[in-house]
Amino acid sequence: MIYTKEVEIGGKKIIIETGRYARQANGAVMVRLGDTMVFVAASASDTAKEDQDFFPLSVEYREKAFAAGKYPGGFFKREGRPTEKEILTSRLIDRPIRPLFPKQFKNETQIIGFVYSFDGMNEGDVLGAIGASAALTISDIPFEGPIGEVRVCRVNGEYVINPTIEEIQNSDLELIVAGNEDSIMMVEGEAKEVSEEDFLEALKVAHESIKKLVEVQNELRELCGIPKMEVPEVEIDEELKKDVYELAYDKYAELVGTVLAKKERAKKNKELNESVLEALAEKYPEQEKVIKEILHDIEKELMRKQILEQGKRLDGRGTKDIRPISIETGILARTHGSALFTRGETQSLTTLTLGTKADEQIIDGLLEEYTKRFILHYNFPPFSVGETGRFSGPGRREIGHGNLAERALKNIIPPEKDFAYSLRLNSDILESNGSSSMATVCAGSLALMDGGVPVSKAISGIAMGLIKEGEQYAILSDISGNEDHLGDMDFKVAGSSEGITAIQMDIKIQGISFEIMEKALAQAKEGRLHILEKMNAVLSKPKEQISVYAPKQLAFKINQDKIGAVIGPAGKVIQGIQKDYGVEVYIDEDGTVHISGAQLDKVNQARDYIVGLTAEPEVGMVYEGKVVKITDYGAFIEFLPGVQGLLHISQIDNSRVNKVSDFLKEGEKVGVKLIRIENGKYSLSRKALLEDNKENSEKK
Repeated sequence: MIYTKEVEIGGKKIIIETGRYARQANGAVMVRLGDTMVFVAASASDTAKEDQDFFPLSVEYREKAFAAGKYPGGFFKREGRPTEKEILTSRLIDRPIRPLFPKQFKNETQIIGFVYSFDGMNEGDVLGAIGASAALTISDIPFEGPIGEVRVCRVNGEYVINPTIEEIQNSDLELIVAGNEDSIMMVEGEAKEVSEEDFLEALKVAHESIKKLVEVQNELRELCGIPKMEVPEVEIDEELKKDVYELAYDKYAELVGTVLAKKERAKKNKELNESVLEALAEKYPEQEKVIKEILHDIEKELMRKQILEQGKRLDGRGTKDIRPISIETGILARTHGSALFTRGETQSLTTLTLGTKADEQIIDGLLEEYTKRFILHYNFPPFSVGETGRFSGPGRREIGHGNLAERALKNIIPPEKDFAYSLRLNSDILESNGSSSMATVCAGSLALMDGGVPVSKAISGIAMGLIKEGEQYAILSDISGNEDHLGDMDFKVAGSSEGITAIQMDIKIQGISFEIMEKALAQAKEGRLHILEKMNAVLSKPKEQISVYAPKQLAFKINQDKIGAVIGPAGKVIQGIQKDYGVEVYIDEDGTVHISGAQLDKVNQARDYIVGLTAEPEVGMVYEGKVVKITDYGAFIEFLPGVQGLLHISQIDNSRVNKVSDFLKEGEKVGVKLIRIENGKYSLSRKALLEDNKENSEKK
């Protein structure tokens, strides 16, 4: 049976259909907005693996090239590894649904989404999240949803739900918001320094549409009528629990109340856990896993209780306190800019590399190919948390954190017309104990200034946490790793002194109220401004000069009709310029010429040559030319690149000239004046130039 439900969101219909596709999956839907169609299937194994202590959920989102009528790139002409856009979208689907599976459910679960049709106007990412929720909701997989997910932008002062790609590009705020019928569960987005009040208003507008999406999915579930599989409750031996509490509770209470560094706390926790396991090993020989879970719950309970009742955190801070900050800039000798930002036990070493037009990143997806001139890469090596591990390419978390930091900083990057460089920031996390992505934002802002990039202002970032028990809650500024792990929220806010530039929120509970969110935003602003003050005390504005090791480059425009003349047949002219002057030359379709090289004088010489090559000869103008050929009746002078004129024997000198070679030699540089253009031929005069010089001299 095929079931279809539709709902109007932001003046457009979203259609969800099930029963036509992938009927062997636990749940499958096709979601449509305009002519963009995204298929999503949800599958789960019948049983969990024995002794598995985590929930193995995987989410894969893929954009098929045929959806936009394109061939995939590369030699094999088929889709390969996921693009950054696909990885980020997979995260946008994963993050809001992951907290909604029962704690006891450990069956392997997989969500797979394919963009099967793309109309060039409506993005498929939020449709993938709607599809994942709908597929889970109508399936037998236990899922405490549904959720809705929408994109909200502000265009010309108006909030638009699920805007077109063109509207996204013209907006000053773009958020992807997920939630259930009661509250918001996930936020991801960027803005051009919007206020906290405007941001909160955008969330409220988004939530109204989210509630409609939740309602229509519930209607679809009733039509399908598939019962959920039962998840057996895990029963814990009460005597075992009592014994663990007697051995560990008071000791953990003392440990939680003691201020310790991260490694020291981990060591003390390990010693305490091992002593309890050893004490109970004989009585409970096969219960090590359960005992560890109880010990974890004890630490979580005590940490949360201490914060709620005493306002005291594991490291001794109050709820609004920011950890100590130290900043060093320009610490690497040959990079174009660098900054070491340390906040507590989190440290980012971020470098700036300035590049040329040729260094821009080419993006090839469902849209037309385009380039990015600002890139931020984030790396999280195992030693940053005192561990060893496989050293491979960046994972989803690293790509997500890097994207968040890039969004936070991209709107302060000067436009290409004012600063012609491409820019790459690279953040290596050398230590981590909470909020390394926000440390990257701070270090990235400082590295840009250290490199002399004329950024408009400084940007800082902070991660906020939440501890909530019933109606009682505490909002935490600048959370540590333990507070992220044992808390209920990870809320990252980046921005300038004027407003928010990027935001990301994930929660582990069933949503939070707008009241809590409003207070968290206000507290985040306080923390953000505190960090900005520390940054500005070290480096408050960009250095006046870029690094001497950065490439020298400039950009200027030529007539579009002259682009072919600069390139030449089979590229011979432009290749010759690059070889002769030791530079790189890149020409945009609009006639903007980019020249870069190691030596500024060579860059300027190449520019002068191209200017001459594309200049239109003007009567009355004076040129410095080169004698290319001597004849009995005069000399041929190349007075512009590739342009020759005749300097007749009668125009060589004020005196009588009997023999041209008495005055000129081939290869010699000579000043000439263009006196006439006839039928595409140019007549030059050295005599007129001499007379002009004589006249000017007499006037003086």
